Amino acid sequence: YLQRQKSVGAGLNVDKDLLALFMSEFSYVDTTDQAKTWSEILADFSSGSPMHRLICGDVGFGKTEVAVRASFVVCSNRLHVLVLAPTTILCRQLFLCFKKRLGLFGFSVGHVSRLSKHNIKTMSLFISGGVDVLVGTHGIIKNNEALKAASLIIVDEEHRFGVEQKERILEFSPSCHFLSMSATPIPRSLQLSISGVRNISTLFSPPISRKPVITNIYYFNKALVKSSVYSEISRGGQVYVVDNSVDNVLFLFSFLKDC
Repeated sequence: YLQRQKSVGAGLNVDKDLLALFMSEFSYVDTTDQAKTWSEILADFSSGSPMHRLICGDVGFGKTEVAVRASFVVCSNRLHVLVLAPTTILCRQLFLCFKKRLGLFGFSVGHVSRLSKHNIKTMSLFISGGVDVLVGTHGIIKNNEALKAASLIIVDEEHRFGVEQKERILEFSPSCHFLSMSATPIPRSLQLSISGVRNISTLFSPPISRKPVITNIYYFNKALVKSSVYSEISRGGQVYVVDNSVDNVLFLFSFLKDC
């Protein structure tokens, strides 16, 4: 970490007109914290030192859009981006999101996971510079050449990755810009951010259309569960039931089915 802090290089060039055009393609209005976080990332890029920032914010608060913009700036400097996701489903979601936003400006986005095809070819293209952004799961961390080829590495849901995995990234790409995102960062990541070893940006302000989450705690009551389910379904909503025991799943399934 000391070596990263001491390393000095050329800052990234930011074409303000092109960036403004790219940002205009975003379908929503930035929240206050989202705009502040983006300003902090731009400052990191122009500082001449490797960025090492944690974005902490709830689901739907705009972390991915900030990451897409950071990728756009890096790709505009003819550099490459590596995006890590903990699951195949999230990996594909990020791939589609990055491809939709960056593809309009001529940047190529690749996808490597258990569910994708031609993984070896896609990885080779990224290493050789034929793919600008590579989105993948844990397997990418094992490819040293892919890590070395990335100038910006984004880790989504960083709490789902082990400490050794994240440290390995910095071992093979010590001068890369590093951006991690999480709604619930692990204590170690939070401590490194609070102590100043990393920088931290927080997204507290919800989007305009975001409704508050209402939490109630009760003892299990069949009548209460029935009324809650009926109330949600009657307004056209959906219900997601979670239990801490696999043994109870069949009971809950039968109970809800007979409601």
